[in-house]
Amino acid sequence: MKDTIKLLIVDDSKLMRRVITKIFDSADHIQVVGKATNGKEALELIPRLNPDVVTLDINMPVMDGLTALKHIMIRYPRPVVMLSTLTKEGATETFDALKYGAVDFIHKPSNTQPVSLEEQCQMVVRQVTLAAGVEIGSIRYLRTKSAKFQDAGGAKETKCDYICAVGASEGGYGTLLKIIPQLAPDLPAAVLVVLYEASRHVEAFARYLDDNCIFRVRRATDGESVEPGCCYLVSGKQYVTLHSFYGEYSLAINAAPFTTQKGGINMLMFSLAEIMKEHSVGVVLSGSGEDGAEGLEEILRMKGTAIVQEPRSCLYKEMAISAIDRCSPDIVIPDTEIAAKINQLVKRDEMSNA
Repeated sequence: MKDTIKLLIVDDSKLMRRVITKIFDSADHIQVVGKATNGKEALELIPRLNPDVVTLDINMPVMDGLTALKHIMIRYPRPVVMLSTLTKEGATETFDALKYGAVDFIHKPSNTQPVSLEEQCQMVVRQVTLAAGVEIGSIRYLRTKSAKFQDAGGAKETKCDYICAVGASEGGYGTLLKIIPQLAPDLPAAVLVVLYEASRHVEAFARYLDDNCIFRVRRATDGESVEPGCCYLVSGKQYVTLHSFYGEYSLAINAAPFTTQKGGINMLMFSLAEIMKEHSVGVVLSGSGEDGAEGLEEILRMKGTAIVQEPRSCLYKEMAISAIDRCSPDIVIPDTEIAAKINQLVKRDEMSNA
């Protein structure tokens, strides 16, 4: 990461531009190099100022933030943090921004928030600092497909030859938006995702993903059958395990006994390794902490496949680095390449068994 992060602030409110600038006065490693009043002005300033990070409001005249974001990702890709009253967890605008290439989002500091203004300002500085550490190559405007796979009945008749367990924490929304919509809908595989976010936000994200994927996406429920061509999301505040009965698979979901400790990813991966063995795929994505490292190690021990997101493409790098240090997986790739790798692994095995 650079010693000094050059920041461009984009907001139509003169007062808010002044407030945001003041937030970074105490951050010696961040220099505000410019301010824009709308997206059009930002696009004119970026090639001249070459900022390392851009903070972007959504509601602005002339050119709104989401439109500007698309243009930035196509013409001048760089880390963008959405800083708006609309970018809160579970909001469609937030997921849209991440789909269009933003690396993170944060609500504008306000007296109405549950934490103090000082803590909110510290969070803004932290998010911009983290965003500056994301590799440019992993930043892109994602074009997703919303039409569902037409032969849904055929997908259900396909045997679930592989099951893939994915673990994500902070930074996981954007990363999963680069993976799940790119999965082939006819894969003889299911995907189980543990996402460390509140249950209501996981529910909203599952609906959003389903609307933007050919691959079917749903919030996982206890006792549910696992079908190929489907992705199941569960909150990290729950423990999910896989069960097998005469070749059919189902999920058991229970509240995590220790909500302050992360362990749901390991729990799922241990269960997956035991049942699917060499037909298990484990994936560890962006996040803090070490959850998933032990689970990946077990999947490898049972001859399964372990994939870790390249830390340079992670917003939060701890989970990926911990997994790499513990089990030395063969596949360490950026998030933009993970879906293609899963498609290749499963399809290759399907063709070899044909």
